[in-house]
Amino acid sequence: MKIIKLLSLSLVATLVFSACSDDDDAPQVINEEEEITTLKVFLTPDGGQEFEAFSYTDLDGGVSDPVVSTSELQANTTYKGRTQFLNENEEPVEDITEEVVEEGEEHQVFYLPANSLDFTIQYSLVGENIDADGNPIGVEFTLETGSESQGNFTVLLIHEGNKFAEGASDGIYDADLVGGETDIEVTFNVSIQ
Repeated sequence: MKIIKLLSLSLVATLVFSACSDDDDAPQVINEEEEITTLKVFLTPDGGQEFEAFSYTDLDGGVSDPVVSTSELQANTTYKGRTQFLNENEEPVEDITEEVVEEGEEHQVFYLPANSLDFTIQYSLVGENIDADGNPIGVEFTLETGSESQGNFTVLLIHEGNKFAEGASDGIYDADLVGGETDIEVTFNVSIQ
């Protein structure tokens, strides 16, 4: 009887151990998308002080109206700019911009003025604003206004888009070519005086 019990236990142990995976591969790390509640664009005119030119805050995911503010821009002026992404639902507030820069190969900020708005934007191509492949991340830029005008200005953060798509390194956004996922997209009504 003892032999039967020992054989039964051996059989059960063999089945249990053979059912276990012998896979030594590391588990795939899932990089969860960060919550972005707030987008801020800061501008500094030549010889002037930095100011918060545009901001958008949506703390409840669209349940209530977001808080949006826009500053008037001066005509024929060159501004240095930077964009900040925050999660203000965290305590302390989490600066998502740091992650955007750290994962630069996966992110690009696009700035899209309407045709009626007379300004141009160029990426800053120095320091942390360039990813490991030499492509712009886009959190820093230069904005140059022309004549008085008014129109929409869209700021768009793309995750895992094709940064090698035609025009992407110059800030030209073609959804079909760039692809990827939109982390945040905000449109501001801008006036240049």
